[in-house]
Amino acid sequence: MAAAPADNNMPRKPDRETVEPPLIPAGPPVLEGEMSMEGEFVAPPSNVPMIEVNHVTKKIGDRNIVEDLDFKVVQGEIFGFIGPSGSGKTTTIRLLTGVYGPTEGTVRVMGVAPSHTSRRVQERFGYMPQLFVLYPNLTVRENLNFAAALYGMNPFRRKRRIDEMLRFVELWEARNRVAENVSGGMQRRIELAASLLHNPPLIFADEPTAGIDPVLRGKFWDEFRRLRDEGRTLFISTQYVSESEYCDRVGVIRKGRLIALDTPIGLRRTALGGDVVDIMSNDLTPEAVATLARLPVVKEIRPISRNEVRAYVQEAGAAIPALLETLNAGNCSVNRIEEYKPSFDEVFIDLMNRDSQARGEDGSDDEAA
Repeated sequence: MAAAPADNNMPRKPDRETVEPPLIPAGPPVLEGEMSMEGEFVAPPSNVPMIEVNHVTKKIGDRNIVEDLDFKVVQGEIFGFIGPSGSGKTTTIRLLTGVYGPTEGTVRVMGVAPSHTSRRVQERFGYMPQLFVLYPNLTVRENLNFAAALYGMNPFRRKRRIDEMLRFVELWEARNRVAENVSGGMQRRIELAASLLHNPPLIFADEPTAGIDPVLRGKFWDEFRRLRDEGRTLFISTQYVSESEYCDRVGVIRKGRLIALDTPIGLRRTALGGDVVDIMSNDLTPEAVATLARLPVVKEIRPISRNEVRAYVQEAGAAIPALLETLNAGNCSVNRIEEYKPSFDEVFIDLMNRDSQARGEDGSDDEAA
């Protein structure tokens, strides 16, 4: 690979006896939506399948690390991949970036198998790995300069883009510090900047917000949404279940199997069997509760306290007027009636428990490596 042109920011030669080369996996070429003549990103058409995973299983030895994964990611969406530690998230990203090949099934990323080794292919996506894989004995700026050279960035655009990314990830003041002397959170920021340097149309981020403070985490997601709004596609794995709400669609993985795939709202409905409405009234008699339970829009009524019940319905917007009308007809004054939205932690736990029960497991969380 050709060395980067000499300039004031030229990295010192890495110590090859003690430092492994960084992981820059091969990725697929972009079919449409590459860079304009001016170097600006031009989004491909909407609904282009950027990622296609067809019944993919990956075995190491005789053990299935991921099993029968089947999903698509379309252009211009944030796809969240959520699961416990060791559930197969990193293995899936390695399959998508060509680091691993599938044992069974097929993977297509932007139209081709991601194991393609062309230099042109390597420049078409950004990859933020889970662990720090750049050079610890180079400065922050030198690491970004090195990554930009690997991606084949134009030397005339490189310095400006590096400066932009240093300011975005709030590392401008630390730009001349050696990477091994910055915090773990700062190292995550270096990795994020390196993955975005070349304006890729597709970005893989393996737990990008792990180990960083909530303020910077919010800034990361602001940037992810901005990139999505430009037409880019993001595949983001995370253990932070609450980050589901920032995604357009979410895949939930457990023990190497995809157990749910939907929008955040759809996941809530899957976990609860529909929508939930909380009703508070000082006039809730057993007869009034029984009357509510007989309504066609109501699947189930569960008591919460002496004067509060929870109604499980298909769709809250349609059910609330019917519930109110029935209560008023029964002379029950309503103190409060509103849709209940469980946290994504509750949704996630419910989905995990359902899958465990469906498979006759004891609920232990001995996830795949």
